[in-house]
Amino acid sequence: MVAERVEPKPGAATPEFDDVLDLDQPRKQGRLRSMPRGTVLMLVVPPLLVLVVFGIYALWHETADLDSVEESQLAWPTVFRLLWQHVQVTVVSALAVVAVAVPAGVLLTRGRLRYAAPAIVGIANAGQAAPSIGLIALLAMWRGFGFWTAVLALTLYGLLPVLRNTITGLQGVEPTLKEAGRGVGMSATGVLFRIELPLAVPVIMAGVRTALVLLVGTAALVTFIDAGGLGAIIYTGISLFRFSLMVWGAVLIALLALLVEWVGRLLELATRPKGI
Repeated sequence: MVAERVEPKPGAATPEFDDVLDLDQPRKQGRLRSMPRGTVLMLVVPPLLVLVVFGIYALWHETADLDSVEESQLAWPTVFRLLWQHVQVTVVSALAVVAVAVPAGVLLTRGRLRYAAPAIVGIANAGQAAPSIGLIALLAMWRGFGFWTAVLALTLYGLLPVLRNTITGLQGVEPTLKEAGRGVGMSATGVLFRIELPLAVPVIMAGVRTALVLLVGTAALVTFIDAGGLGAIIYTGISLFRFSLMVWGAVLIALLALLVEWVGRLLELATRPKGI
């Protein structure tokens, strides 16, 4: 006896389509549930730690017996003004780093320029090995003091992580994927923007996150060239032998670095293509 073939009714879902629907269900539950536990902890712990430590600082500030110098430097308006200056110079420098390093990394993976990539990365490595205060001082002697000199110095100092990770991320894309893109009629530019860069984004963003933390720490030194920032609190503590200013200035910069690293991790997760 031959089994009869049952034709699906019009509008009825086929088993294959039902399977696809079942596979799509976990995606609708959000990314958080599918993240590794370590990643979730890194998203939750840093902001909580910043809040706790800053709360301890606020409590100490309200209860400690401060002299006139400490009251002046640790007054809330002064701290917030210096914090805003620190964030400004960090953000502008980070934007400049990304605007320079990512296109440069792309160019160093194209054509004959790829052979120059090791030499240029080596030069950038040597430049970052130089003391940051020396670079800031030399640029201040050449360009003068102020905000934009600080931005230039921090941009030069923060180029390496983003440049290196851009090159590494693009070089890590499977050649078969690029060939498949060309096989369906994509141009070289289309392959770059639709295949290579999306796949390299996680590696590039890891470099951006590293550069952000590096910039926050180095920005403490731009106070020496009249560019403001939280480094002014540490400098006053060193100059006037106030241990509390040195400690809390360093703590505030460390808290800002933690917060910036957390923001960078959020950006890394937000820009990561689905399925990677």
